[in-house]
Amino acid sequence: MITIVARLQAQPGKEAELRAALTEMVAAVKANEAGAVPAYSLHVADNDPTTFLFYENYRDAAAFEAHGKTDHMRALGAKLAGLLAGRPVIERYMKIAGVD
Repeated sequence: MITIVARLQAQPGKEAELRAALTEMVAAVKANEAGAVPAYSLHVADNDPTTFLFYENYRDAAAFEAHGKTDHMRALGAKLAGLLAGRPVIERYMKIAGVD
């Protein structure tokens, strides 16, 4: 299992637009990738409404690679222009233990 943690920072005043774009992405993943993506969730920081975090699990490297090539991922990339305060911070992990 591959886990991705992605942190995105909205430009001040663009929080609602970014939240809408990211929420649309969650719906697209659910509709199109549910078999390969057992967990894909969006969060906002309790203490900073401009900070969003994705927690994503992929069954394998092929599922993760396929996600990056989807139409909805390309569409999100286009929507992010002008909404982000900087580049997303993306970290990749391999699951070694857990409670399912």
